[in-house]
Amino acid sequence: MCCFSQPVELVADTNIFARGDDGRQFLAYSMSYAAASALAMVLPLPVPPDPPEDAVRFIDLKRYPSFFDHMRRGFPQTMAYTLDAASATPARAPKLRVHAVGDFEASFVPRIADFDRLDERFRIPPGVWQQLPGHRDYGFAVFKLKASVSLAGDGARQPRRVHPMAFTFPRRDPDLLFFPTVHVHDRQVHPRATFDHMLYCQADPATEAYLRTWERSHGPASTFLDVARCQGLVQPHQPCRRLPLRGSLDNRDTLVGQGGTLPR
Repeated sequence: MCCFSQPVELVADTNIFARGDDGRQFLAYSMSYAAASALAMVLPLPVPPDPPEDAVRFIDLKRYPSFFDHMRRGFPQTMAYTLDAASATPARAPKLRVHAVGDFEASFVPRIADFDRLDERFRIPPGVWQQLPGHRDYGFAVFKLKASVSLAGDGARQPRRVHPMAFTFPRRDPDLLFFPTVHVHDRQVHPRATFDHMLYCQADPATEAYLRTWERSHGPASTFLDVARCQGLVQPHQPCRRLPLRGSLDNRDTLVGQGGTLPR
């Protein structure tokens, strides 16, 4: 799923696409959410230590909100395989650069200490990162999101579906494909979390052997995606693969490749 700077009432239907490209990785992310106030979605990224502030390049997919809808067309409706739960910066430091990326404002936070350079509403408490020691030297893609609209009557909020967020970042380990699936939904880290994810990817030589249980698309990406609107996100002549993560699983990121791990 992802990490949020403020509590969320609902997060569902998360889709993540990943593709390695030599020393970088492409990543696209989409979900539905409901929240009472403006907040930030934070995606931890295993970038090389001490990256520059321009290490992440954001990709505007506002003109392709149906990216994941089209991705699903490449696969049969019945899944061949499922995984279920049952089975400190100085005060005068300059503000981080804000990028207009479609309907979002996005920033790259190079290190945990740089969160102090964001508005307080969009920070995650330092204690959260202390509970995630593996992320202590990660960088972070931060997307500012709007509050949900309240529905009349029972006070419930209408979930917001946002167009995919996409970017490319430098890889710490070029042999691993990374999916940000650790959950922080109430400003706390829990050992297990409820997953409602579909992971998509395109293989590279380092990860091909580790995708045997992932379902393969019926053809290359160009047969079911609008490649021009993907802006380099996919390789048009390669197939895609997918794997669902559903139910109560270990609250951790997903790494595919030698030494990688899946939430179980």
